[in-house]
Amino acid sequence: MSGTLYGVGLGPGDPDLVTIKAARLIGSADVIAYHSARHGRSIARRIAEPHLRGDQIEEALVYPVTTETVDHPGGYQGAIDEFYAEAAERLAAHLQAGRDVVLLAEGDPLFYGSYMHMHKRLAGRFRAEVVPGVTSVSAAAAALGQPLVERDEILTILPGTLPREVLAERLRATDSAAVMKLGRTFTTVRDAFADAAKLDRAAFVERATMDGQRTGALADIDPGSVPYFSIAVLPGEVAASIPDPADLSAEQRAEAGDPGEVVSGDGRHGDHRHSQGQVTVVGTGPAGRDWLTPQVAAALAAADDLVGYGPYLDRVPPNPRQTRHASDNRVEAERAAHALDLAASGRNVAVVSAGDPGVFAMATAVLEVASEPKYLEVPVRVLPGLTAAQAVAAAVGAPLGHDYAMISLSDRLKPWETVVDRLVHAAQADLAIAIYNPRSRARPWQVGAARDVLLEHRAAETPVVLGRDVGGSGERLTITTLGELDPELVDMRTLLIIGSSTTRVVVRDGRPTVFTPRHYGA
Repeated sequence: MSGTLYGVGLGPGDPDLVTIKAARLIGSADVIAYHSARHGRSIARRIAEPHLRGDQIEEALVYPVTTETVDHPGGYQGAIDEFYAEAAERLAAHLQAGRDVVLLAEGDPLFYGSYMHMHKRLAGRFRAEVVPGVTSVSAAAAALGQPLVERDEILTILPGTLPREVLAERLRATDSAAVMKLGRTFTTVRDAFADAAKLDRAAFVERATMDGQRTGALADIDPGSVPYFSIAVLPGEVAASIPDPADLSAEQRAEAGDPGEVVSGDGRHGDHRHSQGQVTVVGTGPAGRDWLTPQVAAALAAADDLVGYGPYLDRVPPNPRQTRHASDNRVEAERAAHALDLAASGRNVAVVSAGDPGVFAMATAVLEVASEPKYLEVPVRVLPGLTAAQAVAAAVGAPLGHDYAMISLSDRLKPWETVVDRLVHAAQADLAIAIYNPRSRARPWQVGAARDVLLEHRAAETPVVLGRDVGGSGERLTITTLGELDPELVDMRTLLIIGSSTTRVVVRDGRPTVFTPRHYGA
């Protein structure tokens, strides 16, 4: 078996910018190869040194020439090509013997790097894998703390070895540029920026992320002090622009030290809020983060205030930037009004419900209060969540696979007679029924009463599913029948699914599965 050639990018110089994968390969390779000039010092090896084992074979690929003149028959390029061919055969000998070779590369192996010359000569003969690294362009932007391009701006990367007129033409034609390979080319590069009328915007970065890092305006740099590991950077005009304070919101101006005068929704002065608040009613699903939709997660992350029943707010990870307003579960109208008042003052408010906010939850309460004249201009949107009925049904199969009804047993907001009437009609219509809010300390009798009502219209063998805290730590699933339903197994955190006449229970793979077929009759 032949070995594998790895072209491993080490980043721009800081050993902490070596990737985990690069460090792992460097530590495990049989052979470590690296290029250097004739002085023998390799920056790539120095970066990788913390990850070397100490007992590995090292192949120093020393360039015979750098910038000096040569007497090779093929000239400078002939000497370099011959060197690359010889170096490739040295590495090929290790690969043929089954040894893995890591060839170190500063920056990224395929970005103006020496590794590419070995890759061209060896990748067709041996397995080769490239591990990308942070480029000097990225490092320079980070050193300047300056984005290079924004929106539709174009970034052009140029070698400083191009003729002055070519560089100037390219600089004129682009929004943003990075010019590499400075050192002896610095004066030509600087003059090209001047010719393109862009010298005043150009920056200089030397040894980005290394010891001795230096930054400054390109026009102010002494040409005699510029090393090869330098780069000239031209940020795009949009990327380099700073927002006009007049375009900032009142809150952003306050953070920038320009308070101005802002009148909040309740008429108070100096309360800096967003100019336009809103209420978003969200459903977090039946349990933890795994049940949260990306849409709801984004709305929660963007909110200034979270409003909701305390246990439901506890499902949202704390963020010290946000203010939480917890309240009792029986004050829905007051909670909705509080959220709308906050939004009217310019706050971005998320009203948090479990499950889906439109299913026996806060969406209706908020919209009802929001229909009052004082709140008609406050934006309200509702984001759906996974319902408890869906979660329980999926946990046992598909008992809600055909027509079904959702009924709450709570008689706090509607008479018990209405609950009974709806149970009767749902049973007569042969609908599967998902029953919410089945029991509380004040209503311990209703499950038994509902069972008795349903038994007047459904067979005692009708499948019943009890799902408690599905998805949570207290999850419990019970499959029973309507005739054997024990109300003592039910609490407020339990959802009941009463099957229709066609609902079936089948034991599959040692476990009962409940489903309601989508067809009726033959």
